[in-house]
Amino acid sequence: MRLTESGTEAPRKPDGSPGAPDAADTLPALDAREAAGVVADALLPVLAGGVIVRRPRAMSLVERTGWDRRGVERMRALRDRHGPGPLPLTVRGRAYALVLDPRDAHRVLHETPDPFSPATLEKRGSLAQFQPHGVLISGGGERTRRREFVEEVLETPEPLPGIAGRVTRVVREEAAVLLAGAERSGQLLWDEFDAAWWRTVRRIVLGDAARDDAALTAQLGALRSAANWSLAGPRRRRLRSAFLARVRSYVAQPEPGSLAERVARTPAPAGTDRAGQIPHWLFAYDAAGMATMRALAVLATHPQWAARAREEATAGEPDVPRELPLLRGCALESVRLWPTTPLILRESTARTSWKGGTLPAGTVFAVYTPYLHRAEPAAPYEDTFAPQQWTEETGRQARSNPALLPFSSGGAGCPGENLVLSTVSTLLAALVEQHQYTLASHPQLRASAPVPTTLDHFSLAFRVQPLS
Repeated sequence: MRLTESGTEAPRKPDGSPGAPDAADTLPALDAREAAGVVADALLPVLAGGVIVRRPRAMSLVERTGWDRRGVERMRALRDRHGPGPLPLTVRGRAYALVLDPRDAHRVLHETPDPFSPATLEKRGSLAQFQPHGVLISGGGERTRRREFVEEVLETPEPLPGIAGRVTRVVREEAAVLLAGAERSGQLLWDEFDAAWWRTVRRIVLGDAARDDAALTAQLGALRSAANWSLAGPRRRRLRSAFLARVRSYVAQPEPGSLAERVARTPAPAGTDRAGQIPHWLFAYDAAGMATMRALAVLATHPQWAARAREEATAGEPDVPRELPLLRGCALESVRLWPTTPLILRESTARTSWKGGTLPAGTVFAVYTPYLHRAEPAAPYEDTFAPQQWTEETGRQARSNPALLPFSSGGAGCPGENLVLSTVSTLLAALVEQHQYTLASHPQLRASAPVPTTLDHFSLAFRVQPLS
């Protein structure tokens, strides 16, 4: 696809090549049976697993039944039958369009927020539970000001943000505590990892005083559980007020070196709600914890990559921040293989033109990332663990592929990507440099077999041995 100067798509023939539109061409809307199949095979597993916070039982069910794989196959079948789309469908009276072509996904994401707004009705209903003034559900000039503030605090373009020294210190201290427990028990389970992860996150974001503030994390968890129900859930306003007051208390007395300090001292226009941006960072860091544990699982079952990761981890001074390109690649591959945002939504604020027709304002464009990350658009790797595609040795192939969206992209792409990758790669380095892991849970991953479409992070378990 190529875009015209006005930002609309130049016409394409049915095979995707440029060409003049045929007068008979129309956007092929899905019939009721096909729409029901999309809901059953793609939307329901996403909703069941939990959009805002994951549900352990549902995640286990999705993994055991291969439900996500059916979603990928459903999208493949629709593209084979109807072409690259977008494919309009109606779900409970709401107009959607499935985005199946990577080039169309690139357009939607890079023309955000105008005319493709991230502040969809569904997202506003969910995220307002715990971040009523967050960037993702803001609009107009208010959104612009908040996004600029967030990017300045998080130092969005910097591979190693200024806070990287603190991140390295905090991560290594908490990793040492986690590994000491793993050595005593001989195992590493999700609950132990999750507790250590949240201690790390609270220290990075809010300061050392928040290390053991598990109550704050519990409040956020309860609000996120309510947010899973989007517009159908009750507004837990008292709990939200208590949670936000707790967050603001750390910004009111900010600890030097923490993100809270950067929030407190970074100027911003009135109405930005500086402290009110922090809940989204905590929310996003939770997904990064899942990605870290899954990355450890593929490293434990891919000895060649584990050896290279250990070599990178031990190559420099442990307390000095480094980019760790291979371990970053492992983190990015984890999110590619198991997207933490399986459904990216954008709602059009104006009529949009596509090959063969137009779609009205108010259409919700749905980018189903498991299909883009696992089917033909992800070629040549699809179901293979391939961290090298994110590194310089392959010219960062993945970065030039518009199908691969581990941190989304465009105007609403994750502003904390580099900070998150710095945190995850540093933790992976600390975990693998002196310890060996054997995956003790199911499914058993193998380097010679396709990587499963779902990997339930709650059930992951490792046997841990210190290297002699």
